[in-house]
Amino acid sequence: MFIQTESTPNPATLKFLPGREVMGEGRVADFDSAEAAGRSPLARTLFEIPQVGRVFFGADFISVTKTDGDWKHLKPGILAVIMEHFTRELPLIDTAAEEAEPAAEDESEVVAQIRDLIETRVRPAVAQDGGDIIYHGFDVASGVVFLHMRGSCAGCPSSTMTLKNGIENLLKHYIPEVSAVEAV
Repeated sequence: MFIQTESTPNPATLKFLPGREVMGEGRVADFDSAEAAGRSPLARTLFEIPQVGRVFFGADFISVTKTDGDWKHLKPGILAVIMEHFTRELPLIDTAAEEAEPAAEDESEVVAQIRDLIETRVRPAVAQDGGDIIYHGFDVASGVVFLHMRGSCAGCPSSTMTLKNGIENLLKHYIPEVSAVEAV
């Protein structure tokens, strides 16, 4: 098994590409602590490395965010954990502990358009950088869209610029009811 790595715009996050499906298309998992990783054997093992501060599973990648240290010292241990996990064919997520998907709420046409743009234009672009952005809500009165940033996007130095100059401009262009985008 050969695992490639890619840098991300967040210098504290490195993207690992195992050359196979990780979560599958449209599914992600974000673990911001060892306690949150309880349902994933791979994430639990990665958090045993003291400098690991966040683990994110995307469709075909794993992004790991470090708390400190140099990647040249951390990368071999992380690669070994990922390789052992996949070669032993262990489950990525314990299905008994898997969280249920929240029920879909009745959406207005504006919310449906916002969700569609995020799903088709924003999420694929952000996944290229090892992260994910999830729709969190829309305040009709103020026109503010609330998004939750995960993976390498969480804590990334350029995330504010991505939100304001990229996503906000895109949504405002296609949906006149949108006035701003904010992270939650």
